[in-house]
Amino acid sequence: MRNIIVTGGCGFIGSRLVKLLISKGYNVLNVDKLSYSGSLENVAEISKNPKYQHEIVDICDFEKIKKLYFNFKPDAVFHLAAESHVDNSIHASRVFMDTNVLGTYQLLEATKTYLETSCKDVSSMERESLHRNFRFIHVSTDEVYGDLKKEEAPFTENHPYKPSSPYSSTKAASDLLVMAWQRTYKLPCIITHCSNNYGEFQHSEKLIPVVISHCLNEKPIPIYGKGDNVRDWIYVEDHCNALLLVVQKGLIGETYNIGGNCEIRNIDLVKMICSILDDLKPRLQGKKYEELINFVEDRKGHDFRYAINDHKIKNTLNYQTSMNFEKGLKQTVSWYARKFSS
Repeated sequence: MRNIIVTGGCGFIGSRLVKLLISKGYNVLNVDKLSYSGSLENVAEISKNPKYQHEIVDICDFEKIKKLYFNFKPDAVFHLAAESHVDNSIHASRVFMDTNVLGTYQLLEATKTYLETSCKDVSSMERESLHRNFRFIHVSTDEVYGDLKKEEAPFTENHPYKPSSPYSSTKAASDLLVMAWQRTYKLPCIITHCSNNYGEFQHSEKLIPVVISHCLNEKPIPIYGKGDNVRDWIYVEDHCNALLLVVQKGLIGETYNIGGNCEIRNIDLVKMICSILDDLKPRLQGKKYEELINFVEDRKGHDFRYAINDHKIKNTLNYQTSMNFEKGLKQTVSWYARKFSS
């Protein structure tokens, strides 16, 4: 395996995955149309690397995607390009349908066309080898499972789908497309579901950057409802390391849940961030950033709790997280404090 396509490689998770793959010696083609959530800053450090290419292409454009396949000749595809902000999906759902559903469909069709055409004039042994060694990794979310009550066990790979938002429903739809194309057309697909990612370079609309920005700008910190909603957090590099294991060792047709084993209420996370900033960037007159917390009307259809059971990927692919949450959060907050203060 030498050539890998990453869709959405200028985004938060995609850019970290691209950097990891480059560091491991892979040739990477980053397919990213540079929407508002993609940034060239995220890949600046590897932009001149001879193993890196970037094409500004919309994944919904089948002809352009197909051309990229045949020119680059990928051995694997990581599909991360997606609209992912729940609030945006509630107010403007159409773009989520276009990118998350239609975009995934076009990628699957391009993959099918590429593999079928590449197999036309080769022996049955070569055809089998191409299908056996190629991988289409569809990077999804734990939100497709809906939510959990306080006492319920974490999501396993067999948990039924029950999406709550336009975002999660379009991701669930894309998962089902991948499953169908894998079964019907024998495409070598694997699906991953991950919990909430955090780390440097995340878009400013997400919870952790929002809290830091509001603190440093002395603005009220908006918290939905009472802040009791629970999320499982994973450092972005741990997620990317898991994806690398999946493409190297994962079994075709399988789904792998990737979690951080770090459940925390939103309000407690916000207070942790405030405490870290109290030390890094103290407010005037001895005030605490926690005083800026402002509870607002709850989000429509707000899921109460997400939690991932990641025993499968640990037991079958020997995956382990490496970043301690407290250390990772301090590192992340410090990075954003420097960024927002510059």
